[in-house]
Amino acid sequence: MTSATAGGTSPVPPARTRKSVTGTRRTVAVLFLLPCLVLLGALVVYPIGYSLIRSFLNQSGDGFAGVDNYKALFTDDGIRTALKNNVIWVVFAPTVATALGLVFAVLTERVRWGTAFKLVVFMPMAISMLAAGIIFRLVYDQDPNKGVANAVWVGVHDTFAKSSAFPNAHLGRQSPLRPEKGGFVTQQAAHAGQSVSLPLVGVAPDKMPGGAKKAVQAPSEPGKVTGTAWQDFTRGKGVGRLGQVDPGELGYPGMKIEAVKDGKVVDSAKVRADGTFTLSDKADGARLRLPASNFREPYNGVDWLGPSLVTPAVIGAYVWMWAGFAMVLIAAGLAGVPRELLEAARVDGANEWQVFRRVTVPLLAPVLAVVLVTLMINVLKVFDLVFIIPPGSSQDDANVLALELYRKGFSEDQPGIASAIAVFLLLLVIPVVWFNVRRLRREVRR
Repeated sequence: MTSATAGGTSPVPPARTRKSVTGTRRTVAVLFLLPCLVLLGALVVYPIGYSLIRSFLNQSGDGFAGVDNYKALFTDDGIRTALKNNVIWVVFAPTVATALGLVFAVLTERVRWGTAFKLVVFMPMAISMLAAGIIFRLVYDQDPNKGVANAVWVGVHDTFAKSSAFPNAHLGRQSPLRPEKGGFVTQQAAHAGQSVSLPLVGVAPDKMPGGAKKAVQAPSEPGKVTGTAWQDFTRGKGVGRLGQVDPGELGYPGMKIEAVKDGKVVDSAKVRADGTFTLSDKADGARLRLPASNFREPYNGVDWLGPSLVTPAVIGAYVWMWAGFAMVLIAAGLAGVPRELLEAARVDGANEWQVFRRVTVPLLAPVLAVVLVTLMINVLKVFDLVFIIPPGSSQDDANVLALELYRKGFSEDQPGIASAIAVFLLLLVIPVVWFNVRRLRREVRR
C-alpha cells in the first residue's frame, strides 16, 4: 500500500499489535495479573460491596432497613462517643507524632550518637499493637508499686509535698479528743503548766515512721503547754492503762499540733520522736488541734485510665509507637535538603530557630504531608490499643469507631449497624487517600 506525497509515493507501515510497556502482549499480561485481580476482588472488592449492601438490611438480614442503620450513627450514645474520640485521635495523635518525629530527626543530626538514638526511638515499631497495649496497661497501673507513670508522678509529688505517715490513725475509747474537719481537737482547753495527753490508735506497727521512739509522758513546764501524742494500743487488765503512756508504745514523730483560740491558730509545734511536744504561753486557754493534714491519705498518683484521661493516655501509647516511624521518614527527607540553603540562611544572619522555621520546615513540607496523611489514615482504624489498655470501667469513655464496629458486630449482634460503621469509616478514609494521591501526582509532574 502506498500514499501520495509531494515527491511521489511512499509505503505505509503495516498495523502492529499493541504491546505492554515491557513488550509483553496484553493478553499475556492480563493472564499473569488475573490471580492478583481475583484475590483483590475476593479480599477487597467483595467485602466492601457486601458491607455496603448489608448496611441497608435489618438485624436478621432478611429485610430492607433503609437508612435506619446510618441514623444510628448519630443517635446511639456509644457511637457518638466513638465519633467524638475519633475526632480527638485524628487531630492530636498524627500531629503530636509528626511534631516529635520532626524534632527527633533535626536534633539527631547534631548529636554524635544520632544513629543509636534513632534506633532506640524506632524500636517500638517492632512491637505489635497487642504487646504495646499490654505494656502500657502496666505503665498506667494505678498502684505506684506497679505502674511506672504513677511511680514517677508520686515520686515528684512527694518530693515537694510529703504524704502523711498516719492516714489510718483514729480515736480510741474514752478519748479526750473529738473529730473536727478531718482532724481531731481536744474537748477541753489546755492551760499553761499543764501536760496534755493526745492518744490515738489505728496505725499498724509496720507503718509507723522509722524515727519513732518509745513514748514518754511529757513533764509540765511553767508558762508552757506540754503534752504527748502517741499510739495508745495496749488493752486489757494487767497489760496497759487506757489513755496513759505504757512501756512499748511509740510516739507520733512529725505530727503537727495547733493551739486554736477563737477559731484562730495562735501557736503550733511538731511532735518529737518520743511523742512529746511543747507550746508557748500563747496556747494558754486554747484547744489543741491535730489538723487533717496529719491524716491525709498517701498520694496515689493520677488515675491515668479513668474516664477523663483514658483517651489521652491511649494516644500517648500510640505516639510512643509511631513517633519513630515519623522520625525515620522525616530524617530521610532531611538528608535530601540542600545544605547550601541552610548555610546561606545562617550567613544572612538567621538564627537556628529561624533557619528551622523558615527554611527546613518548608523544604520538608512534602515529607511532612506524607507522614501526617499516613498517620491520619492509621488512627481512623485504631483498635488494638483502645481494646487492650482501658479497663472495662472506662472502655466506653475511650471508645472509637473501629472498637464500636467490633462491639456491634460480635458482642451485640447488630451486623447492620456494624456494616454502616464500616462504610462510614471507608467514606472518612477516601478523602484523605484522594488528597494523598493528588499530592503524589503533583510531585511526579515536577
